[in-house]
Amino acid sequence: QVQLVESGGGLVQAGGSLRLSCAASGRTFSRYAMGWFRQGPGKEREFVAAISRSGSSTYYADSVKGRFTISRDNTKDTVYLQMNTLKPEDTAVYYCAADLSLTITAMAAEYEHWGQGTQVTVSS
Repeated sequence: QVQLVESGGGLVQAGGSLRLSCAASGRTFSRYAMGWFRQGPGKEREFVAAISRSGSSTYYADSVKGRFTISRDNTKDTVYLQMNTLKPEDTAVYYCAADLSLTITAMAAEYEHWGQGTQVTVSS
C-alpha cells in the first residue's frame, strides 16, 4: 500500500503557473509509475500526464502538452506537475495516482492508489 498526498493547488489568473506536488509514503516509491489526473466541474476524470518509474519516460494529454511538465524525485518520494500558461479550462481537482505496471498508461483503471486531490482554479 502507498499513501499519496497532493499539495500546491490554489487560485491563479489565466496565464499564470502553479506547481503541484504529490508526496508518497508506504511502499517503495520507485516501484510505481505515477500519473496525474483531473476532474473539472461537471466533467469526468481525465488523464493529464504520466511518468515512468525512473522518470525517463513521460506521456501527456494533448490538452496540456507543451504547457505542463511531469517530473519525479525518487530520493524524496515525490512527483511534481509544473503547470504553465494556465487556462480557465484547466480548473479542476487534480489527483495523483500510482501504478505498479512497468509501462505508463493514461487509463485511470490501471492505477491502484489515489490521493485525495488538490483544487486548482484558474480565473479569466
